[in-house]
Amino acid sequence: MIRITLLGTVSGIPSTDRNHPAVCIEYFSTSYHCLLFDCGENTQVQLMKSGISFMSIDKIFITHWHADHFAGLIPLIQTMNLEGREKDLFIFAPEAEKFVRKILELSYYKPRFGVIPINVDFEEKEVKKILEEKEFEIYSIPVDHTIPAVAYCFKEKDRINIDESKLKKLKLEKGRWLRKIKKIGYYKIDGKEIKLEDIAKINKGIKIVYTGDTRPCEQVVEISKDSDILIHDATFFEEDEADGIAHADFFQAIEIAKKSNSKFLILTHLSRRYRNLDELEEKAREVFPNCKVARDLMKIVIKKNEIEINGEKFVL
Repeated sequence: MIRITLLGTVSGIPSTDRNHPAVCIEYFSTSYHCLLFDCGENTQVQLMKSGISFMSIDKIFITHWHADHFAGLIPLIQTMNLEGREKDLFIFAPEAEKFVRKILELSYYKPRFGVIPINVDFEEKEVKKILEEKEFEIYSIPVDHTIPAVAYCFKEKDRINIDESKLKKLKLEKGRWLRKIKKIGYYKIDGKEIKLEDIAKINKGIKIVYTGDTRPCEQVVEISKDSDILIHDATFFEEDEADGIAHADFFQAIEIAKKSNSKFLILTHLSRRYRNLDELEEKAREVFPNCKVARDLMKIVIKKNEIEINGEKFVL
């Protein structure tokens, strides 16, 4: 099971009921992983409200160094230190070494645990793997904003189950070659090419993309291809109003979802001017039915081919 919690969903200036951007992805499988994407002001309080332990966070991924996306790091690291954290905290970001060093210099005392910065490329416009775990991988790609910025992709690894009945039908024996075909997708035996799908059932892993702040660009389309959930910056509802400040509007985000063949769209990073989110969501779903407008503390639970958002179920 995968659970996404939208901790903060406003752009620029927070309001009394909407906080600066932060998204938490919890992965429940053979082991538990807690990943934080962006860390705006008040993130640690939002984590407490959501029932997620900030001490369980494994890694933090910052999309860019605008204050509304990282200012929560400063108190979060201090609180982790006061609570006696011992395990290392890894922070991935464009120019991570530069900015994490400055954050740590703001205090007289260094934390008693390691804070490890990992630089993420923000220049080469291609998808790059930045982390590999046993059951999932994290990818990044540069996006189009006013400062160096990236989008991130969480990709669960495909589950491959060899079908013994198919092996028998093709008169194939088990062996080490099965490891190779799982890795590269095909294998040649006696001059004949065997494809993985010929002998196995492949359960595709869940793919989640978080864009951070960006103008519409082909890089986002590329990293979002066939994603299950696309969480996209949609600062303004009015078309083209976001162009001058390097953000996407609702309809540009929807167009990206369509072009990338994303199954479900979460529209977030909304301007505080919008009060009636239900009305905005209704209008957006007229154009792209499988979408929701983000609210603070909204939880998205993903199980197989179904997602549940605050009790409402959708088929992926």
